[in-house]
Amino acid sequence: MTEDQQLLTDLKDEKKKQQAFRVLVGKYKERLYWHIRKIVMNHEDADDILQEVFIKVWKNIPSFRADSGLYTWLYRIATNESLSFLSQKKRKLLGNSEEINDYLIENLKSDPYFSGDEIQLKLQKAIAQLPEKQRLVFNMRYFDEVKYKDMEKIFGTSEGALKASFHHAMKKIEAFLKAED
Repeated sequence: MTEDQQLLTDLKDEKKKQQAFRVLVGKYKERLYWHIRKIVMNHEDADDILQEVFIKVWKNIPSFRADSGLYTWLYRIATNESLSFLSQKKRKLLGNSEEINDYLIENLKSDPYFSGDEIQLKLQKAIAQLPEKQRLVFNMRYFDEVKYKDMEKIFGTSEGALKASFHHAMKKIEAFLKAED
């Protein structure tokens, strides 16, 4: 039995649930935070979303069927919560995607927790210009090294389509960075 399988067993055992949940949070908190942060580009928003993710996990552990791995399930919840958050922001701002991208970049620039240099800021600007799905696929593959097989389960999309999204994202980022120089 793998560590995650044991963790799931403990999470479904009422006597061990709270301790197992603490272990789950400790094990995945940082990875999920950085995944969310790359999507929303703001520390406070990422922190809030992460809390919502763990609340959803706590409530839905009994119904988790383990069709996918635990981490894949957590990643899917974090991705969906982040996208829901951005959709709400879009509705509030009533802006087009360019205004939303500018908003994300301004958030990143003013974020006291962003410690990147000018090159990292340029890369983040390039990534912010991507369509939402390409941005997610790029971040997950490039930064988090998520396998396409796992992304298939998260997005419900074929491996070929994910590879194409990543390829198109790379080309757009490359073109953006060349235009910036």
